[in-house]
Amino acid sequence: MTAPSGIDLIIRNGTVVDGTGAPARRADVAIKGDRIVAVKATISGRATREIDATDRLVTPGFVDVHTHLDAQLAWDPMPTSSCWHGITSAVLGNCGVTFAPVGPGQKEFLAEMMESVEDIPREAILGGLPWDWTTYGDYLGWLDRIPKGINVGGLVGHCALRVAAMGERAMTEGSGTAEDIAAMAVMAEEAMRSGALGISTSRTLGHTVPDGRPVPGTWAESDELLAFADVLGKVGRGLFEGAMRLGERDNEALTNTRHEIALLGEISRRSGRPVSYGLVQSDRRPDLYRRVIEFNREENANGALLRPQTTARGIGMIYNLFNRTPWARSTAWQELRTMSREERMAALRNADLRARLIADGDTTKLPMSYEQLFVLPVGDARYDCKVEDSLAAHAARRGVGPVEAFIDLCLERNGFVNLNYPILNHQLSAVEEMLDMDLITLGLADAGAHVGQIMDTSQPTFLLTYWVRERQRWTVEEAIRRLTSDTADLFGFNGRGRLQAGNFADLNVIDFDHLSLPQPEYVNDLPNGAGRYIQGSTGYDYTLVNGEVFMDHGEHAGALAGRLVRSGS
Repeated sequence: MTAPSGIDLIIRNGTVVDGTGAPARRADVAIKGDRIVAVKATISGRATREIDATDRLVTPGFVDVHTHLDAQLAWDPMPTSSCWHGITSAVLGNCGVTFAPVGPGQKEFLAEMMESVEDIPREAILGGLPWDWTTYGDYLGWLDRIPKGINVGGLVGHCALRVAAMGERAMTEGSGTAEDIAAMAVMAEEAMRSGALGISTSRTLGHTVPDGRPVPGTWAESDELLAFADVLGKVGRGLFEGAMRLGERDNEALTNTRHEIALLGEISRRSGRPVSYGLVQSDRRPDLYRRVIEFNREENANGALLRPQTTARGIGMIYNLFNRTPWARSTAWQELRTMSREERMAALRNADLRARLIADGDTTKLPMSYEQLFVLPVGDARYDCKVEDSLAAHAARRGVGPVEAFIDLCLERNGFVNLNYPILNHQLSAVEEMLDMDLITLGLADAGAHVGQIMDTSQPTFLLTYWVRERQRWTVEEAIRRLTSDTADLFGFNGRGRLQAGNFADLNVIDFDHLSLPQPEYVNDLPNGAGRYIQGSTGYDYTLVNGEVFMDHGEHAGALAGRLVRSGS
């Protein structure tokens, strides 16, 4: 095939994995402007720029459907760490927590709620955002205007809708009045007609405001949530997303959990739209996820479209010397947190301070056992949580206690020791079981959230390196489909997620054999010097967004061509 005239870029000789699940094939990809214009075995002629993708995978850009980048984009247009893992599109506004709509005097409450639920610093939110909007449509207008490296779309949050409609009464249990619900529905419809991708809610008791009360809407009755279903049905697009109350305060028969899934089923049937919600395995109730899947299948058999989402690995908290350690509440370790990095290393070498750290740590009551704390090995980060990698195993091999073993490891590795504590999806076998089901979609990576606790943004790279290349559990074609067209279709990223003529030119060129996942690192680069975890990668040669080279071998190439994705567009 001869290249059409005016072609901007041809990616040649790559192994195209097109996002549909079809077998990989050798092909060239031609791009003009922001669109793919041809995917053919051979494209003759020349383009303004050409990339040789010999021995490389060429894939659609990855679509991350569960992020909390709502604030970060204001000061980090890349946004990191998403840009280092092939992600070209992301969904904001999950879990019911958003910055719009916002009533007079409510921005502080919304910022504090986001900090409490998602561990994004309040001061960074208040200082980093312009807060020059009232409606969700105005907020989308701001998102549309700002420079950004990736495409983003947003869900409007139930919490913000309820606060805007009810003020302080939003914190009461039960549904609002008929007038309150009508006001929420009007604002939700405005958001949807302005381009929101859907409506999100939170019902889990784990999400609270700073004073410990559950977030607004946690205890809302079905009438309030079904009003949102009616909005979705009226506009005829979008989806409903929830952080649901699964297994919490429930009996052995899971009566309450069954009601939650039935409610989601009714929302889907009533609206005619899909529903997505988080589903994870927990050792505290090992069979819960299987029971939820049974309930889910029952609802889908009755006309609903429910798609649970889970992660590619355990959701884990990270501890290290330069942020917080498991013993942070003890006196000696609290003193350590006031020191610089160099001072902390010196403290570990000081015999008196070392003895105090060990003594305090040994008597500190922890929320986990040392068998549940895993030392990430030297080199690439691993998350398979092998028994021999636990801090207890390291201590046993050294003939010392776990606290002393951690100190010695820090001295040997110049302080760069990460402890991984899985809090959900404890068993990779359960993750494997869930990801074997077409019912389940990939999500819950929480990019931009829990910045001082977790770093799960990198799950596309883990899926490809661990599950596909190392374990050969799924084909690369199936893994790429899960990362691209499956998530794009569910959340309405039209024209994205597949490498085919006419689609937007969001894509990755990947050196699959050398794809790697370095250790997470704690840095202080947020507004006001606040800290967070970041995690890079190697092996992504190029990432393109809307036809422009965004990332070049892990470095920003200069373009910020990301766009706001509105529902129905």
